Amino acid sequence: MEKYIQPFIDVCKNVFKEFLGAELNAERPHFSEKDEVNEWDVSAIIGLTGEARGAVVISMEKTLAMRLTGILTGTSHTQLDEEVIDAIGEIVNIIAGNAKKGLEEAFRLVISLPTIVEGRQHTIQWPHAHARIICIPFTIFENEKFRLSVAIESLQDS
Repeated sequence: MEKYIQPFIDVCKNVFKEFLGAELNAERPHFSEKDEVNEWDVSAIIGLTGEARGAVVISMEKTLAMRLTGILTGTSHTQLDEEVIDAIGEIVNIIAGNAKKGLEEAFRLVISLPTIVEGRQHTIQWPHAHARIICIPFTIFENEKFRLSVAIESLQDS
């Protein structure tokens, strides 16, 4: 399992450092329930298909989403507007695309375009009923938190 998760941790740290100039602290990954209610305001989802299927989801509160967008664009945001939604979608797209490269020894994967879910206490519909969802919590800017959730199921073993 660690061989599938470590590329996502490494990529997150690199993406946030390179694009946002921010250091991340990865906390202990843990399993999450499929029907868990999200405490976050916005989630960006990328589907995975090919020799495996699953999804990569980044979730955060709107204040962090607006702050990250401000760093990326140099403009201030006071709500989850289209630019903020696009920026969070692009962040998950970069993470999934780079992690895909790290997983290519195990799987040939295709990633989807990002889908955004917003609203307090939203839920994510995972692509398969038996998904084992790994949640990787991160801390950024001293005390702000977000999480990356990953579910990958090999179709080669099916």
